Amino acid sequence: MASCSMSSSRNSASQWTPKQNKLFEQALAVYDKDTPDRWHNVARAVGGKSAEEVKRYYELLVEDVKHIESGRVPFPMYQSRG
Repeated sequence: MASCSMSSSRNSASQWTPKQNKLFEQALAVYDKDTPDRWHNVARAVGGKSAEEVKRYYELLVEDVKHIESGRVPFPMYQSRG
């Protein structure tokens, strides 16, 4: 999730802690797209975020995945050991 859209939005929006990020991921697994009041439930599970904040965070995540899958995000150059 370190592409341009997520990192720039993180700088302009409230920060997400690693714990909130993990809670967000877990809540998405519990509250799928057919869950009534999905974003309110996700926000409650995350804590400290509004339904709009978690919905926007999700939209940015989806956007990042599309960029990665389309090849617009270059693979990192890892150094090999040896």
